[in-house]
Amino acid sequence: MSWLSAVRVWAKRIKQDAVMLWFAYRDPRTPWLPKMISLFAVSYALSPIDLIPDFIPVLGYLDDAILLPAAIWLAVKLLPAEVIADCRVLAQAWLLAHGRKPVSRWGVLLVLLAWALVLLLAGWWLWGPA
Repeated sequence: MSWLSAVRVWAKRIKQDAVMLWFAYRDPRTPWLPKMISLFAVSYALSPIDLIPDFIPVLGYLDDAILLPAAIWLAVKLLPAEVIADCRVLAQAWLLAHGRKPVSRWGVLLVLLAWALVLLLAGWWLWGPA
């Protein structure tokens, strides 16, 4: 398997795991810590906008290449095996039925709040406290 096909398989798995975490977050068997990590990962992964826009050289892909996979990996590692198995089946069924990943309105809010905080801190740094 070439490195390009390995990356494609990995990217497809990340997409499926993001949808799986969407179901795991709603599962009552999910403990609170993986639930919170899943909420963050799913909100960001399924958000239609990025924290760091992709047109920014190098930095634009860091969130997609490092932050998101790390959050998904951590959430999956903390989830009980039976929740993972059940939610993967639900995720595959969702992707087959809809042909796309769901959209997270919470993700949009998360990204907008992060940018508002960055702008607030930048203004405070530039002009000092009011």
